[in-house]
Amino acid sequence: MNNDKLQKVNMTKVPAISESEWKVMKVIWGMPPQPASQIIEALSDEDWHPNTIKTLLSRLHKKKAVGIQKDKNHYLYFATVSEADSVQVESESFLSRVFGGSVKPLLMHFVDKQKLSSSDLEELRKMLKQKQK
Repeated sequence: MNNDKLQKVNMTKVPAISESEWKVMKVIWGMPPQPASQIIEALSDEDWHPNTIKTLLSRLHKKKAVGIQKDKNHYLYFATVSEADSVQVESESFLSRVFGGSVKPLLMHFVDKQKLSSSDLEELRKMLKQKQK
């Protein structure tokens, strides 16, 4: 395997999540099982109709990213995939689509094109030095 490629983790259980679904998942990952009404309230800044959020929840359930449990007269939504695993899958997808799976051009792009603070650069140096060991 090429050294500048991310090692793939077996994440077949982690579905691809759209940008809108990602926003819903961030709310779900941040709280214990909760009813749709709380998720809708947490996403009030998005200016989405409640039915839009319910549709996104339904899609996430069909993708098996979200589970549903019945509690009295409410359905509670909870994550069935971890945020870390989802970030890993999304990162691999982005890296593959945009940079052909190679980490080096990704890092070069961000170092060259993004405004990095001195502390950001120092942290990158430390991480790279640690990887060399």
